[in-house]
Amino acid sequence: MKLSVEISKYPLHQDYIPFIKGFIDRLNEYDDLKVITNTLSTQIFGDYDLVMSVLSTEIKRSYEEFGKAIFVCKFLNGDLSPQ
Repeated sequence: MKLSVEISKYPLHQDYIPFIKGFIDRLNEYDDLKVITNTLSTQIFGDYDLVMSVLSTEIKRSYEEFGKAIFVCKFLNGDLSPQ
């Protein structure tokens, strides 16, 4: 099953850009995911189990490394990535 996720990260830190950039850079290290970033959010496309596993790992890592942050996610069944 394929999954599409739109995710926005809001670090509760004055210098927030490195926190967001680090998260996006780590997502891009997963070869089996398609990651598209724009000024408002990051979209992730891939196999359901992989996407959920990666999000679990990377959100946890963000909390451990950078502290408090808000993640806003939208999940949709299927691959809605632009062709």
